[in-house]
Amino acid sequence: MAKLDEVLLDLVKPIVEDKENLEVKKMDSDDENEVVLYVYAKNDDIARLIGKKGSMASALRQVMGVASHSEDKKVTIKFEQI
Repeated sequence: MAKLDEVLLDLVKPIVEDKENLEVKKMDSDDENEVVLYVYAKNDDIARLIGKKGSMASALRQVMGVASHSEDKKVTIKFEQI
């Protein structure tokens, strides 16, 4: 069973420029079948992770959905700037 926060960190690390200020945290959710992951990065890197019209964010959510399938949980990804 993979730790979803580590999987997401491995996915986003090559995309950002400032790797030292990149952080992924797993937060509790009211729904036991949901995992909420927060990606914290600088403003320019957040823009890069979201992409034009949200295309990169959508792709990350799809990949994480596949990664979480074995745990039978829904993954929600939120992007926050530091």
